[in-house]
Amino acid sequence: MAFVRVCGFSELEEDTPKRVELDGTPVSVVRTAGEVFAINDICSHANVSLAEGEVEDCRIECWLHGSTFDLRTGKPSGLPATRPVPVYPVQIQGDDVLVSVTQES
Repeated sequence: MAFVRVCGFSELEEDTPKRVELDGTPVSVVRTAGEVFAINDICSHANVSLAEGEVEDCRIECWLHGSTFDLRTGKPSGLPATRPVPVYPVQIQGDDVLVSVTQES
């Protein structure tokens, strides 16, 4: 996997999503409970940015219709969304947050 620096750990506010774009893929990077997660930024139900939603209990909520997605798995935990969104591996190196959205073949 190819990891790319997306921001500094110190730049991430607790429970505040940060939207980035990697290789054309919109990603929400979230620091919560001392961990960092990366999840596809587009709600699988309404095609809106998840980075504009709230984070609580390791879930991110879509601001438009209230669907919530688990930051660890991408699975929806509340309707109206029924399809998961992709999650991406994260590495922390010093203060750098690295995310991979692609797999090398």
